[in-house]
Amino acid sequence: MKFGVLQFPGSCDEVDALHAARRVGDAELLWHGDRDLKGADAIVVPGGFSYGDYLRAGAIARFAPVMEAVIDFAGDGGLVLGICNGFQVLCEAHLLPGALLGNANRRFTFRQVELEVLNSGGSFTRACALDERLSIPAKHAWGRYYAEPETLAAMDRAGQVVLRYAAAENFNGSVHDIAGVSNERGNVFGLMPHPEHAVASLIGGSTDGLKIFESMRITVEGARV
Repeated sequence: MKFGVLQFPGSCDEVDALHAARRVGDAELLWHGDRDLKGADAIVVPGGFSYGDYLRAGAIARFAPVMEAVIDFAGDGGLVLGICNGFQVLCEAHLLPGALLGNANRRFTFRQVELEVLNSGGSFTRACALDERLSIPAKHAWGRYYAEPETLAAMDRAGQVVLRYAAAENFNGSVHDIAGVSNERGNVFGLMPHPEHAVASLIGGSTDGLKIFESMRITVEGARV
């Protein structure tokens, strides 16, 4: 199994994402100006401030040459994970529904949060149990998830709300306490908290984030059988 981790000007978490992916498989950095995904079985769009977050977070990165290949890859059913800024990029690219707005507290916030798993059978949560709690750090200023009521209702029916902030953990004001969502097909997933920062107990105090990467490995390798 091979992960491709995108790297934009302004990315700051691509190396951690690379190391996290390498705990469950092979991984390689993919430059934003290159359309070649280099045979990756799954793509990670990492956190940071792609292109300085000019215009809007993720708005410029959405048009990077590498994203043309990622959009085609997702259209063919390939797994795509977007973390924080990566989640914003995937929403801007219309690979995921909704948008990320400024935090309700109007400031950049960094804290460990508890997340509840609402869908344990999907491509990104196969290693999780239903209603399991994951302890993962979050750090952002524009992480308030929003979608129109009709869109939210359709997402609920389709099981697209994958992760929810536990009680009293939703500091950014996301609608319905949503922390992570998938597309209708289930092969594209975005979340604001950073699973790549929770893969080693020695440095992060939690290894819960590794379950996201492990779930992707299980999904990809299971599809080959």
